[in-house]
Amino acid sequence: MDRRNFLKTLAGVAALAPFAHLSAKSGMDKVPAEIKKTGKVDRRKYKDTAVSLPLLGFGMMRLPRLANGKIDEKKAADMVDAAMKSGLNHFDTAHMYHKGESEKFIGKVLSKYPRKSYTLASKMPWYAKDAAGVEKIFFEQLKRCNTSYFDFYMIHSLGRKNWATAERLKTYDFLLKMKKEGKIRFLGFSFHDKPEVLEEIVKAKKWDFALIQINALDWKNYKSKEQYEILTKNNIPVMVMEPLRGGSLTKLNKHATEILKNKNKDASVASWMFRFTGTLPNVLCVLSGMSKMEHLEENIKTFTSFKPLTETEKTTLSLAIAAYQKRLAVPCTACRYCLPCPAGVNIPAVFTLYNEYKLDGNRKAFLKKIKNLPAETGPEECVNCGKCMKHCPQHIQIAAELKKIKEDIAKG
Repeated sequence: MDRRNFLKTLAGVAALAPFAHLSAKSGMDKVPAEIKKTGKVDRRKYKDTAVSLPLLGFGMMRLPRLANGKIDEKKAADMVDAAMKSGLNHFDTAHMYHKGESEKFIGKVLSKYPRKSYTLASKMPWYAKDAAGVEKIFFEQLKRCNTSYFDFYMIHSLGRKNWATAERLKTYDFLLKMKKEGKIRFLGFSFHDKPEVLEEIVKAKKWDFALIQINALDWKNYKSKEQYEILTKNNIPVMVMEPLRGGSLTKLNKHATEILKNKNKDASVASWMFRFTGTLPNVLCVLSGMSKMEHLEENIKTFTSFKPLTETEKTTLSLAIAAYQKRLAVPCTACRYCLPCPAGVNIPAVFTLYNEYKLDGNRKAFLKKIKNLPAETGPEECVNCGKCMKHCPQHIQIAAELKKIKEDIAKG
């Protein structure tokens, strides 16, 4: 990158929260030497206990799929086996992942391993109607996962609305009872809302950990920095979701990619993003939803003998994120919580194609791909019912974005 472009990019960095203040310590100073020397994924201890987790955790939301949309159990099982061999033995699922099949799959594939050889996490969804429904879902999950207990269990996707529902149903009280009975080891929550709501939830109950969205883009945009600091201040260990924003942060625009490659030509974009989250000392585990064996293998490499970002690397990443942010269209992570759409729109697919277009500028390819979507799944089918926006953890104005894309397409 020439000096002119460098200075131009640098000017945009002022709008970003700087990364330079992040601690250079990885937290590995607290991990016993015998764990460091195994050549496997690095581990971090849970506070001052004997419990440790791999710094990289396996998220069960984006498993490989067959043509019919079902989990490709052969490929997924091979990935789980490879993960176990590498020391990546923490698996995170949820009641709704893969339309309920994720929990069943992981319960089946882990049954050949001793229960104490891995840690398992799941979540209480937001759609229980009453206290009896909460209890029914929990015991259904134990059965699906083929286990008598969860190592880590969360109230899922807390925000102001879901927290009010959880309080009304006394969800925490029931789960605390399950913890006392040994069916939960550590009780926490996943979170999608503003820092002030997080403060309320943290102060309301005693929590063992929390799962929040952290990545190099959202450190400022999604106020992840403030969320991380609230939890750290309250001595609550952090687990990380969306470190790659559903994979979108591995596909930066040309300018942003060049910034990273000029610093380290051999490092993948994904490794930069993972190292950003892993550098935070209060991060216990970084979850990644992996759908290909090569992704798993690359990520294992990043988290084996993990190297925190240096101060110079933090500046480089800030520059790259500033360059990327100028071209980003819709902040979608393709989590699929917005589906099924009553009108049939494949919302994540539409947003993915539009973001690709905005990043690479190839309008001809975009128009071809958007027209090749299956019939009645494109943005023109949106009826503005608003159902999707009730479940979007990114709080995207989905109907408005689809309208904008539809109008863009109409220009030809």
